[in-house]
Amino acid sequence: MEKRNIPRHIGIIMDGNGRWAEMRGLPRFEGHKRGVGRVTEIVEAVKGIGVEALSLYAFSIENWLRPEEEVSVIMALLEGTLKKEFLNFMKEGIRFRTIGNREKLPENIRTVIEIAEEGTRDNRNFTLQCALSYGGRDEIIRAVRKAVGVNTKPEDITEESIAGLLDTAGTPDPDLVIRTSGEQRLSNFLLWQSAYSEFYFTNTLWPDFTKAELMEAIHEYQMRSRRFGKVDGARNLFVENSFGIPTKWSD
Repeated sequence: MEKRNIPRHIGIIMDGNGRWAEMRGLPRFEGHKRGVGRVTEIVEAVKGIGVEALSLYAFSIENWLRPEEEVSVIMALLEGTLKKEFLNFMKEGIRFRTIGNREKLPENIRTVIEIAEEGTRDNRNFTLQCALSYGGRDEIIRAVRKAVGVNTKPEDITEESIAGLLDTAGTPDPDLVIRTSGEQRLSNFLLWQSAYSEFYFTNTLWPDFTKAELMEAIHEYQMRSRRFGKVDGARNLFVENSFGIPTKWSD
């Protein structure tokens, strides 16, 4: 793996917890417990190689439609994990923040999140973003409402101004988005921010996603050519015929 081409920001859609449990004849919440344990390994791995930020898709805004018992387990796991990891965040200089629609979260979860965010606000070694009650479309709608609320003029609306109103304001767009479990879609994750991200899809279920496969994903990212919509300079010439009309790309 090239040390000079490490993605600054990685987003991960942690999919497959429920299926992991069902395949083993276990309740779905056992998959979520195993998935939480996997997070620690991955955070340590990306932080160790110089990645600046990691965004984890933990709970989508659509997930509120899941059975109440499953949602309660996920919320309890989140609360317990944040309380347990807070001291480690401080020790390691990790800034914790959440993105998503907080109004839908239970009060006790909002309180724990606010304490964790406020306490780690000045940490600068690494940023861990948890997408919780999150939906990309909902995020964009809320950003537009903010713009309207401060009477922003139409001519003042730019990509930069919209980006500054998103939940992720201040965090670079993800260079690499990883999705586990075999699904090949974004599922409403960082729709604006991932416009030019590279994608890595794997059949591995999240509870089985290891540091080794993470490194494989980063290695594949490094092998790709990121042009951000621009034509490769080596092919940016036309061959003209006698009438001066471009006929094909030049190699």
